[in-house]
Amino acid sequence: MTRSSPDTLSLTRGVLRVLTRLNLLMAAFILALLVATLVSEGPVMKALGVRPAPGNSMLFAGVRLIMVIGLCGIPLVHFVLTRLLAIVDTVSVGNPFVVANAERLKRIAWAVLALELLHLTVGAVAAGISTTATPLRINGDLSLTRWLAVLMLFVLARVFEQGARMREDLEGTV
Repeated sequence: MTRSSPDTLSLTRGVLRVLTRLNLLMAAFILALLVATLVSEGPVMKALGVRPAPGNSMLFAGVRLIMVIGLCGIPLVHFVLTRLLAIVDTVSVGNPFVVANAERLKRIAWAVLALELLHLTVGAVAAGISTTATPLRINGDLSLTRWLAVLMLFVLARVFEQGARMREDLEGTV
């Protein structure tokens, strides 16, 4: 291993730990915001820039639904980050091509796919409750890059699975 690899892995491990904490902080923030909208709907929605409009009774309910969808994404992000950390740990000990990492990558791919579906759902909810009088500017567009990342994760999972098998075969012959 080169000299920079342990430093890079250490940095990656630190970034993943920080992101995990930030994800949990985001969960607390969204939950607090959701509760605040239930306790004091008008002022909180106004602070968020969401103004009630005649004929759009579903606006506040839609905004709350978007918050709930956001809360559903938190455990998925936590799942991805902790699995990535486990993969980084196997790389740091020099043993990345193991069946467990292939399985982790496959599960990460499913979680990222679920996150993408949540993203599209948020966009659909926002489009459904947004009007010209009360526009919600939430980008729920389909991103080719994110969908390619999902496909790439499934392919990488298969590559790791094959690598693990080849490594086991090699160790069996030595």
